[in-house]
Amino acid sequence: MYALVTDGTITKYFNNPKGFTLGDLQYPKDIFMKWSVEEKEAIGIYEVVFDDSNKKDEQWYINTNQSFAFADNTVTASYGTATAKAHADTLFTAQDETDGKGIEGEVATRGLKYNLIQTLKSQVANELARTDWYITRNAEKSTAIPSAISTHRDAVRTKQASMETAITNASNTPALETLYTYTTTDGVQSRPLGELPTLEI
Repeated sequence: MYALVTDGTITKYFNNPKGFTLGDLQYPKDIFMKWSVEEKEAIGIYEVVFDDSNKKDEQWYINTNQSFAFADNTVTASYGTATAKAHADTLFTAQDETDGKGIEGEVATRGLKYNLIQTLKSQVANELARTDWYITRNAEKSTAIPSAISTHRDAVRTKQASMETAITNASNTPALETLYTYTTTDGVQSRPLGELPTLEI
């Protein structure tokens, strides 16, 4: 991406190379590839430098739009301070009820905790579904459920409970992000939240 700087002010952006007119002169798109950096900058064409230092994971944060600035002969595109997504549910207020938006105290917008727990419940259901047929066979035919299967299903539910507790107890959005952030120790990846047990069938 390039920007055209005129008298110290960014006046135009080029997402892709294309011909343009500057003053009385017309320039072909080839100059973006064929001209040197110095030649392009001599007529005010600067390649944009992207600064992503403030950009955060969009699973947890809402990033600002990029802003562009020209300083020290450099055009920089950067983000402002990201806003953490709400970790808890947002409730309708008394004013919301007055305005007809909802009933005070009821959920207006679900927070990250609720959504993460719903995702976890779905993952648990999928894991248990893989061995549900043992339960069905036992109910229909009184065939004993293998102890390894019962142990696994209990372990899944136990881990689910501990994971839900960890999510619920997270004090803010950064704490939730930490629970899900993988680190590598001795070649092994893990995260504080842990993983649901799986069973090879």
